[in-house]
This record gives sequence, structure tokens and C-alpha cells, in this order.
Amino acid sequence: MNGMILIIIAIVLLGGAYVFYGGFLAKKWGIDPRAKTPAEIYKDGVDYVPADRGVVFGHQFASIAGAGPINGPIQAAVFGWVPVFLWCIFGGIFFGAVQDFGAMYASVRNKGQGLGSIVEKYLGKAGKKLFCIFCWLFCILVIAAFADVVAGTWNSVTSSTVNSEQAAANGSTATTSIIFIAFAVLLGFILQKAKLHKWVNTGIAIVLLVVAIVLGLLAPLLGVGMDAWRIIIFLYIAIACVVPVWALLQPRDYLNSYLLVAMIMAAVIGIFVANPDINLPAFTSFNMGGSSLQSMNTLFPFMFVTVACGAISGFHSLVASGTASKQIKNERDMKPVSYGAMIVESLLAVISLIVVASFADGVVLDGATLKMTPPTIFSLGVANFLQTLHLPHTAVFTLINLAISAFALTSLDSVARVGRLSWQEFWEDSDKPAQERGSAYKVLHHKWFATVVTIIPGWALCRLGYQNVWPLFGSGNQLLAVLALLSCAVFFRRTKRMYIASVIPAILMTCVTFSALVIKILQLGTAITQGNNISGNALQLVFAVLITGLGISIVVQCAKALIPPLSREKAVKKIKRR
Repeated sequence: MNGMILIIIAIVLLGGAYVFYGGFLAKKWGIDPRAKTPAEIYKDGVDYVPADRGVVFGHQFASIAGAGPINGPIQAAVFGWVPVFLWCIFGGIFFGAVQDFGAMYASVRNKGQGLGSIVEKYLGKAGKKLFCIFCWLFCILVIAAFADVVAGTWNSVTSSTVNSEQAAANGSTATTSIIFIAFAVLLGFILQKAKLHKWVNTGIAIVLLVVAIVLGLLAPLLGVGMDAWRIIIFLYIAIACVVPVWALLQPRDYLNSYLLVAMIMAAVIGIFVANPDINLPAFTSFNMGGSSLQSMNTLFPFMFVTVACGAISGFHSLVASGTASKQIKNERDMKPVSYGAMIVESLLAVISLIVVASFADGVVLDGATLKMTPPTIFSLGVANFLQTLHLPHTAVFTLINLAISAFALTSLDSVARVGRLSWQEFWEDSDKPAQERGSAYKVLHHKWFATVVTIIPGWALCRLGYQNVWPLFGSGNQLLAVLALLSCAVFFRRTKRMYIASVIPAILMTCVTFSALVIKILQLGTAITQGNNISGNALQLVFAVLITGLGISIVVQCAKALIPPLSREKAVKKIKRR
């Protein structure tokens, strides 16, 4: 098997699914291009801001991709390339894309509200409270994992894990990323105030992007380590949480989307030109760990949890219903923005798998352990492919590294805002006007207070490193996907639309996620009793227990709504028929 055949299969299957299955869902659920969207009705210049399809796609794709479709498949490759490939393709088509499309559709049809408010409408206030606190806890896990990934791609201090080439590339990535942010603010004012033609805006965006990259390559920020970058990153996302979306998130995502799509196209071209062999085994073992609980690393459920964003990610539903739905200008845009973005992400996951599989067995994998970080493996692999075209290896490595950092940073500022909104939504009471909710509500609901209480726990977990947080993030992420699919199913059932497309993936993912969480809780408990990293493992254990308990409660409520008890009259008739 070689990489070119795999990428062709992936493009055909994913592209066909977008046209046929995505179109089937759009027809069954009902898209009304004449309907006014929440972005137009509730336009406030902060969260509700109508935008062109390309801009919203850029926000959705750049936000959901993050580091997940690169980190996940590369780490899961220890089980062999076949199971990972199959899950990326069919999981993306029937699980992830359905969830993303459903969450956005439900939100747009419910005034652009987040899933928490939709849960309240169909399951009551208790369901909403549980869902909002779960989302808030999950956002903290995402912040912790992705902040550490971004800091790692900016770290320019050489060490045992960072060589000189990587340190230089990281320094250029840091410079370009900071310039990106400044240019994004400038572009935001141009998009909002100048009202230029979209092709003019596109030209300006590309010019700003190229200038930022050139300046980054010419003036890398060297000698800045992980701890310093973590502080700077958390200060940035605190500000990004509260500024209007048109001033930073929309234009930054718009800029990044060009970089990210260019990276994917470059990787695909590299695969076609280099046509790398698949050097990893098709399948290795069902259990890549040891016989003890502490070292357990089985294909079920951990391969599904580890791949995460490459097939299905609960985080996507928060972006689709929390920020992107408030920017949709026309209902026709929902399918390409949600289902389409997930299909592209699954393609990126397949590219990541081909990259890691192109290395000789043992070069990047040592048993069940990676010798390099997934972003480094991806950047190195794509640079190797494009070297076939006589492109400079170091420059390509730097540009790919920059794109990965852009993925993760975009997810960071989006998830921080979603976490802030989830916290605020938790304290809202639809039965009371805002002016009657008291002074405590005004403090707890304030956007800066909500931002601080979301970011501080994320900071504490971030210091553990993404390797320690990722398994818990993956489990929580998949559980959120279950809750999102069930919530959408309840909405579709109550509004008399087809809901089976959401229910079947939800049932299968319930088995995966609760299995992974129970094993993770037992592993953390064992590690604590053995005295291993007590404070860090204890913090993770608290999060694991909380999200498991909240998840069970919400699943039960959704199940009751989907399978309502028989009325007394129907029950009597059923007994008589027997």
C-alpha cells in the first residue's frame, strides 16, 4: 500500500459523502434560504455578526481543526494504519459531520442559542444546568491541552526534545503568529467598516498573510521558553474571550483559513509527488500496553478516543452552536460550513496518518510510544514529501509548523469564548428578567468574571503538559459528542424531523466514552495510591469524576425524552392485547 492510493480513496469517499449524505440530511431536516437567520435578527456587533460563507467557514474550520486531527491519528497509529484510516473516514461521514451539521442547524433554528439553551427548551432547566457545567468543564480541558501545544510550537529554547532546526522554526512561528493577531485586528476593521467587495477582502487577507510569514522568517523570536509563552498565550485568550468577534476572531480565522487550506493542499500535492510507502503495520495489536490496569492501552475504546477530532469531536458542536451559528447569513451556508468543514478535517486526519506511516517502522514509534511530538512528525513528514519538488526543507518545515500552531491557537480563542458563554448561560434564568436577578447574578454573569474562572483552572491543568491531559480531553470530548448527538436527536424528534441519524452514532459513542472514562478513573486512582504525581493526577481525577457523573445524568434525561413512557391509557391497551 502507498500514500497516493490512500489519499485518493479518502478524497472520493469523503467528497461523495458531502454531496450525497450531506445533501440527504439537508433535505430531510429542511433548509430555507428565504428565512432570516439569528445573525440578521439579533445582530449586536459582538456575538451575532452576519458574515459571508467563506468567512464563517474559515472560522468554523480553523476553530474545530486545532491540533486534534494531527495529534490524534498520529498517536493512534500505534494500533496500525487500517483501523485508524477506517475510523477517520466512516467516523467523519456518519458521526462527526452529522453532529456538527445537527448542532448548527438546531442552534440556527433556536435563535442562535447554544446547546445548553436548546436542552432547557426540550429537557427543562435541570438538563440545561447540567449541560452548561459539563461544557464549561470540558472547555477547561481543551484550553489546557491546546495551550500547551501552542506553547510547544513557539518554544525556541533548544533541549533534549527540541533541536536547533525546530527551535528556529518555532521562533519564526511565534513571530508570525503575533503579527497575525495584529493584522487580524486591522483586517477586522477593514471587513466591518470599509464594506469592500469580497474578492478585494480576499486579496488584502492574502497580502497580510504573506507579509506576516515573511517577517516571521526574517525575524524569529528566539530564546523564549515554554513558561513565558504559556503566560503570554493565556493573556491573549483572556482578551480574545471578550472582544467583539468581528474585531479578532472572524478576521483571524479568515486569515488562518487560507494558510490552513494551503497547508492541506501542499500536503496532498506532496503525497501525490512523493507517493510514500506505508511502512507501519496494517494492524499491530488489540492491546498495546501491558497486562496491568495502569498500562492498559486497548484498541477499544482508546483508539476511538485518541483519534478524536479526526472522526468526531464534541468540541465541534460547541463551535457550531456557540459562535458559528451566530454568524450564518443564509441557511444554505450551514451544510458547507458544518458538514463540509468536518469532511475537510477528516481528510487532514488521513494526511496525518499517511505522514506518520511513511516513516520506517521504529523511526518515530518506539513500541507504543512516540519518539517525537505529533506536530514535529507532521511538519517533518510533509517537508520530506515536498523536498521531492526541490523545495527547501527548513522553510517548508517552518511553514507547516506555523500552520499547526495557527490551528491550535484558533481553537484556543474559540473554546475560551465558548467556555465563557457556557458559564454565563449556566447562571441565566429564563423566568426572570436580567434586572430582577440580583447583584450576585451581575457578578457571576459578568463576561470578565466568567473569563477568569474559565482560564485559571485551564492554566493549572496546562502545567501538567498536553501528554497528561490529552487522554482525559479525548474521553471528555467524545462524551460531549454523545451529549450533542442526543440533544440534537431530542430537538429533531420534538420538531418531527428525522432523528435516527443522530441516535445511532450516539449509542455507539456512549459505549466508547463511558468505557474509556471508567478505565481512566481507575488508572488515576491507582496512580494516586502509588504516590505518582499526586497533585496532578488528583486534579485530573476530579475532572474525570465530574464529567462522568454529569454525562450520565444528561444521557439519562435525553434517553427519557427520546423514549417517553407509555401513557396510562396506552399501557392498559397494551396489557389487554397480551
